[in-house]
Amino acid sequence: MEAESRSRKTICAEDLRRKILTQHLEPGTYLDETELSESYGISRPPLREVLRQLAGEGYVLLIENRGAQVAPMTHKTLRNFFVAAPMIYAGVTRLAAEHATTAQLDRLKQVQMAFRAAIRTGNAADRALENERFHSVIGEMADNEFLMPSLRRLLIDHTRIGMTFYNPRRAHLAETQSIAADQHDEFIALIEAGDADAAADLAVAHWELSRAQIESYVAPESMQIPLGRAPGAR
Repeated sequence: MEAESRSRKTICAEDLRRKILTQHLEPGTYLDETELSESYGISRPPLREVLRQLAGEGYVLLIENRGAQVAPMTHKTLRNFFVAAPMIYAGVTRLAAEHATTAQLDRLKQVQMAFRAAIRTGNAADRALENERFHSVIGEMADNEFLMPSLRRLLIDHTRIGMTFYNPRRAHLAETQSIAADQHDEFIALIEAGDADAAADLAVAHWELSRAQIESYVAPESMQIPLGRAPGAR
């Protein structure tokens, strides 16, 4: 029974992460514990453990007397996102080139294969999720307990925004997506070669590739994504 409970908790956590990253659960949404307990077949105590775990990872906020809220994307968090992204990506990628293991490189190559496969199928969710996995593996390579939490939080909002960036109906972004995929191959080559400076420079270039599109998408005059209420707002 205990093993089964752990398995259901794992399934619950993984599914909630995916639903948040793909915006199936929109930013700012409050989660109903009763519905979640019934949906995943777990009782309230293990469910609350899952929600505490997701809160620690940045997927949700725990609001007193309100429960768990999917992390909002407010104007403030988006401004901070644009400021922090190039610094975090460059720092993480530089360290990855210095510390990557053969096993991690093999895994990065596998994720890249899955990313290209997702591009071919045209599934926006798969593209966004595989891109998140790619950069998460680079984060693991960096092996820095101070940078990794920041990277994880950054990737949550980047992936949620990426649901539009990788939307196959936005045909004018196809060329940019192709360049991004090619840059992933360059990441692998530079990290494998241990070229920290070039890897960090590529991380900034990779960010710049999508920055303009992301900025135009989240600009107030053309806001389309649900930014969600401020934490705890009624």
